[in-house]
Amino acid sequence: MLTLPNLLTLSRIVAVPLLVWSLWWPHWTTGYAIAFALYCLMGITDYFDGYLARAQGAVSKLGIFLDPIADKIMVAAVILMLVATHDISGLSLIAGMIILLREIAVSGLREFMAQLQVSVPVSQLAKWKTTLQLVSMGGLILAGALPGWPWLQTASIAALWGAAVLTLITGWDYLRAGLKHMD
Repeated sequence: MLTLPNLLTLSRIVAVPLLVWSLWWPHWTTGYAIAFALYCLMGITDYFDGYLARAQGAVSKLGIFLDPIADKIMVAAVILMLVATHDISGLSLIAGMIILLREIAVSGLREFMAQLQVSVPVSQLAKWKTTLQLVSMGGLILAGALPGWPWLQTASIAALWGAAVLTLITGWDYLRAGLKHMD
């Protein structure tokens, strides 16, 4: 159970409170820099936990269970903190809500489908959604560390909206697939 891939996944979950703490003060640029470094490290461990599990033949039920949870905890925590610090504000709150609500809905759908022993594969578009979502949130964190680069905030908000649009499309795709198995 305590394989290196699982430990990497657990480290992402344990790192979330530190990530939240470093974003707690809206104008503390050093905190944002720490958060950005931690966010990048969490992204690297996300890549390597899956890679190592497959390469070492150490894919485990615990890892399969924890990996998406770790991702969703991090995404939810970052979006909530960026809303709290007003890095996501105004109409862009809608983009953040779309992403959060889809994360919850797809988790519930996957749980329901698992009970039916039906696999819901991740589409290529969903992978692009995730990439754009993570880049946008990383950009928003980095923009807090580099307030002299206002274009970074603007580009990151645009990426957040792009991720929200892809979130709606992929969320609808998952829902359509799930509805086929509901009475």
